[in-house]
Amino acid sequence: MNEELSIRVERSFTAIPPESWSRLSGASKSCSTLAYNPFVSHVFLSSLEESGSADAETGWLGHHLLLETDRGELVGALPGYLKNHSQGEYVFDHGWADAFERAGGRYYPKLQCSIPFTPATGPRLLVAEGLQRLPIQSAIAESLKEVVRRLGISSAHITFVPDDEIGVFEMDGYLHRTDQQFHFINDGYANHEEFLETLASRKRKALRKERRAALENGISIDWLTGSDLTERIWDQFFKFYMDTGGRKWGRPYLTRKFYSLIGERMADDVLLVMAKRDGRYVAGAINFIGGDTLYGRHWGCIEDHPFLHFEVCYHQAIDFALSKGLKRVEAGAQGEHKLARGYLPVTTHSAHYVAHAGLRRAIGDYLARERADVEQMSELLSEHSPFRKGERQQED
Repeated sequence: MNEELSIRVERSFTAIPPESWSRLSGASKSCSTLAYNPFVSHVFLSSLEESGSADAETGWLGHHLLLETDRGELVGALPGYLKNHSQGEYVFDHGWADAFERAGGRYYPKLQCSIPFTPATGPRLLVAEGLQRLPIQSAIAESLKEVVRRLGISSAHITFVPDDEIGVFEMDGYLHRTDQQFHFINDGYANHEEFLETLASRKRKALRKERRAALENGISIDWLTGSDLTERIWDQFFKFYMDTGGRKWGRPYLTRKFYSLIGERMADDVLLVMAKRDGRYVAGAINFIGGDTLYGRHWGCIEDHPFLHFEVCYHQAIDFALSKGLKRVEAGAQGEHKLARGYLPVTTHSAHYVAHAGLRRAIGDYLARERADVEQMSELLSEHSPFRKGERQQED
């Protein structure tokens, strides 16, 4: 495009017009360039802010980069937050912060360009439909470095970057970090039984036994979405979230209001898998439904039952994805136990701009070794997948 472009930083996501944001690829179901990703939608990001889950009070001060024409038309964007801590990110840089501050530097505040509390890969360099993607993406990546320099802060971190964007950052001098998750890849299975038939006999029998055991003690499973997601249901699920979140990381990140807002604004993009016993729900998991992917997020329970976590979070997610023809299930961060349940190792990516030359050099050396370790571990884990030889799925 021939128009002059300029970058603007917007602190409040609610100040960004929804109709402008919806024209960005991947952020709306109406866009065709990329599959819809619910986490970069206007309703999800604004709900995080409006609910008090991700705002200045919780240490997530909005610094969203907007690339605009001289007429004020939004042509590109990168969601971002100025942060004084590293909680809720799932790509850990606490060691970098400690080392820099011991050496007399100031690591915080930093810019975190990601979806708060959401370890799911998705578009970060958002480009308006119909425009050439690479020039816009490159302009955003370069502008982010300028914002870091203008603010006088230590760094910018873009996490859970898709494969087709990480190269843009690398070309612009960003450091490249990798990690590993476990995803289920739908190879065109008609149902769960057809998927199980591709597994080694011993693994297949073990999973069938596990699923039967999970539903003992009179447990049944409900899928709730759309109009099923009443305030009463959210009250019950929030109890599960608070119990598990409080035990795992001390203070759950998401507020009760957040669930009301997404239930009001994007209920058709939400799936609750709820386990019922004796007429009441005792456990549940929340998933978000994308254009081609089911994203598993939080789990919680008020009763402990053997294998119920695996059933609700992993097996039911596969069932739902197959029933809807979705290409994959992303079941969140970490968890090598997912491998035995048909979820394969997948490399995730993040990009990091570090202003201080010495710190940048040290982190770059570390990341080179870490990438090699991640690659080696992925190869090792793939060799132990549950699939029969010759039928092991390949990540595309």
